[in-house]
Amino acid sequence: VRLAESGGGFVQSGGSLRLSCAASGSIFQISAMGWYCQASGKECVLVARIRDDGSTNAADSVKGRFIVSRNNAKDTMYLQMNSLKPEDTAVYYCNALVVVSIEVSLEEWGQGALVTVSS
Repeated sequence: VRLAESGGGFVQSGGSLRLSCAASGSIFQISAMGWYCQASGKECVLVARIRDDGSTNAADSVKGRFIVSRNNAKDTMYLQMNSLKPEDTAVYYCNALVVVSIEVSLEEWGQGALVTVSS
C-alpha cells in the first residue's frame, strides 16, 4: 500500500492550495484518513481527519480555513487550504488506516508535501 501526496508548493499569505493524497496497492477498505503537519523544529500535529462515514474533525488553528474531503471511489483524500498564513508553513503528511483484509489493517504515511506561505 502506498500513499502519494501532491499539490504542495509556494503561495503568498491569503492564498490557497489544494493537497491530494492517493492510495494505491492492495486495498480492501480505507477507514480513517488524516492530514498531519510538521513545521521546522516542531512536532508533527494533526491538521484534519476524515472517517469513512464522512465525519471530520480539524485543529482549531485551521477551522474555517481548511476543508478535508475524500473520494472513496478513488481512494483519495483532499485538503483545501484557504486563507493561508505564514504559520501554516510546514511539511504536510497524509495518513491512512488501510484495511487490506478482514484480519489485517495497516497504518500508512505519505512522503510529505511541503507548503510554504510567504508573508
